[in-house]
Amino acid sequence: MVDPEVERRLVHASGASVPLAWAYGLIPWTWVQAVFVAGALSALGFEALRLSGVVDLWVFEKLTREYERDNLAGYALYMLSMAGASLLFVPRVAAAAMLMLALADPVSGLLGSGELRAVKNASVLLVMFAICALIAVSFVASPAAVVLGALAATLADGVKPVVRGYVIDDNLTIPLAAGAAMTAGLFLMAA
Repeated sequence: MVDPEVERRLVHASGASVPLAWAYGLIPWTWVQAVFVAGALSALGFEALRLSGVVDLWVFEKLTREYERDNLAGYALYMLSMAGASLLFVPRVAAAAMLMLALADPVSGLLGSGELRAVKNASVLLVMFAICALIAVSFVASPAAVVLGALAATLADGVKPVVRGYVIDDNLTIPLAAGAAMTAGLFLMAA
């Protein structure tokens, strides 16, 4: 039997397939946007049903965490941020930011499993930064964009702010923060 934490991470990583399909020229960017917008709308619909008590599926019990039971679950935030990144940023920046969430975050999560900390250990943060930088350099040539994007994703992953008792989930913040930071880095280098 597979550990539920590993199962969550594998589901997380499956989201890489869509931006990677674009990166390899298999699908146009509009398809990436359509997949994630449809996914976000579907997730919000499922969450409305789950939170209202109308639907109670085993998959919700298996793949959601305790703190998500009465709030939007991480998968919905994941789909929202992927859709947002696909619409807000140029494709190469969006794809890099999306892959940081889909691939780097699960590794960081496994390395930091069992920790209930406001800030992750330095070694986990370094691994997250390195993976994000490797992803970014594959999509953007600007050193400033690479460093800023990796730094933003690492901070979004490694620091867990709590607002009014609600943990700001990195599934929502990683692609948006990384995309904004890479965009800023590209503008800095162009100026």
